[in-house]
Amino acid sequence: MRLEPGQAIEAQALLFDMDGTLIDSRVVVEKIWKRWCDEVGLDWHVVLPRLHGVRMYDSIKEFAPMAGQDVDAVYERLYREEVEDVEGIVPIPGALALLAALPPERWTIVTSADTVLAKARLGAAGIVPPPRMVTGEVVTLGKPDPEAYLLGAARMGAPASDCLVFEDAKAGIDAGLAAGARVIAIAGEHSFEVPGDVARIADLTALRFDGIHADKVRLQVVKPCN
Repeated sequence: MRLEPGQAIEAQALLFDMDGTLIDSRVVVEKIWKRWCDEVGLDWHVVLPRLHGVRMYDSIKEFAPMAGQDVDAVYERLYREEVEDVEGIVPIPGALALLAALPPERWTIVTSADTVLAKARLGAAGIVPPPRMVTGEVVTLGKPDPEAYLLGAARMGAPASDCLVFEDAKAGIDAGLAAGARVIAIAGEHSFEVPGDVARIADLTALRFDGIHADKVRLQVVKPCN
């Protein structure tokens, strides 16, 4: 679905995914995972499309057995490398400006990363973690299950149906939709995964905070969104 300049979007609360939505960590994540794939003989081109948007442990549970590797040992190694290596992590264009403009009680982050990893990456990108952030270790089922977004809505004191979810990967988009929220896709590297009926923007420079109207956050579309 195309968003047009001048269009207003309103919601009681905004729920942002982290990787690919607020920050660009792709270089770091893909470097670490490709190195491991090369070491254990997994086809990187098979692994890559199934990495983004899901919890790290869930990815490792899928791929470590394929390489004859112990799941917990692989997780311990790759997790440590991802926490320690934040060089090259940057905010998505428009993220810092939009978050700075938003009332802090009206938005939070819902990420598949755990708290330690999320704080490391957000800090590298210059984003202060919001107090009601939902991280991967506090849910039983990761994305694409809707549990994380339902918890995010509950923490914001809003029904999921009156929340606006920002996502970039299919697993997260599916999770937001399954929770009953409206979804805006950051259509970057994963634009081919975005369903045709989901609104999409190139990055967060497309939106401007336009105040609180009738107790709802209003965002204004300020540039064409293909």
